[in-house]
Amino acid sequence: MLIATTTLPTRLAADQLAAAAIAQNLAVCAQVEGPLHSHYVWEGRQAVSEEWRVTFKLLAETATALSAYVHGAHPYATPQWLVVKVEQTGEKYLSWARQTRSSVNF
Repeated sequence: MLIATTTLPTRLAADQLAAAAIAQNLAVCAQVEGPLHSHYVWEGRQAVSEEWRVTFKLLAETATALSAYVHGAHPYATPQWLVVKVEQTGEKYLSWARQTRSSVNF
């Protein structure tokens, strides 16, 4: 199982991205949280902005497709895209994720 995160400029954009990823069966769960206050350097200047984080839970076989979808639909020129492998997953949760992935027909 993998966890991937990105940030978006509005709650609406985050909800839309999360819902579309689920509707396209690219992730088994997507959670939206925020607002966050992000501090970073962009184009040589320090910046701060309000953002909303989307955390995706997904199986490895959808990682490439989810990445392509997020990068294609994202409003930022350089979106945050972080993917980490989960070291341990509860067996019931993993079974649910596999069943969800294999039983959804969109």
